[in-house]
Amino acid sequence: MLNYTFPYIDITVIQIITAIIIAVVGFLVIKIIEDIMKRTFAKLSIPGLVSGLMIKILKMLLSIAVVLAIAAALGFNISALVLSISAIIGLILGFGLQDTWSNLAAGIWLAVIRPFRQGDYIEVAGYTGIVRGIGIMATELATFDNVYIMIPNKYVWGSSIKNYTRFDKRRIEITVGVAYGTNLSKAIEVAMKILKEHPLVLDEPAPAVAVTELADSCVKLAIRAWTETKNYGKVKADIIRQVYERFRSEGIEIPYPQLDIHIRDMPR
Repeated sequence: MLNYTFPYIDITVIQIITAIIIAVVGFLVIKIIEDIMKRTFAKLSIPGLVSGLMIKILKMLLSIAVVLAIAAALGFNISALVLSISAIIGLILGFGLQDTWSNLAAGIWLAVIRPFRQGDYIEVAGYTGIVRGIGIMATELATFDNVYIMIPNKYVWGSSIKNYTRFDKRRIEITVGVAYGTNLSKAIEVAMKILKEHPLVLDEPAPAVAVTELADSCVKLAIRAWTETKNYGKVKADIIRQVYERFRSEGIEIPYPQLDIHIRDMPR
């Protein structure tokens, strides 16, 4: 019974059973190896982006090996299959697979050098979002309004990267204009009081308020404060609101942009 050969395909029952066993055992072993690697990388404190990329590459190679083993068990000529795969790869290379290898190489460099980590908020290649992962071919971002973005790794590697959450502290800078004729010492004092009273503004580095420009319709003040990166958005919104409310209550005018036009009589 086990030696029964199916017509047309020339494969025996024992070959099919062997192929099934190889498939089950092979992919089970891959799963076990994946779990072992995850635990090992976690103990060694290897960054998630690096470990994730290495595991994906190893799984791909092991899966190819299992598929080839299954083909051999079914009686296929592996040498011919390998040659066929090589020919197909060569054909694909001629039609632009160099981009694939560029993305793969860029992904490896990104995982090794680590300009960002999973969960970082970055701006790269014209996109801004939270890093969800770095794959073999692309980097995945998610925006604050939950839009998924996938960027080919070669564009990430070849672009300037802004990492807004790489450091524990960030400086907030808010520019506000006050009307000409304003008591600047009073405006600076009110702004400094707002900064010093906010519980999430850090004492070190110290907050500061400086006159930065004599603009067309106002005198510009730069209000600067440091806070923990995780509090950046909240603190900035609080300071903007409080500056508006306190300046208004203190009679400090924040003028609209304006243009004065003087009309003179022209001699006849």
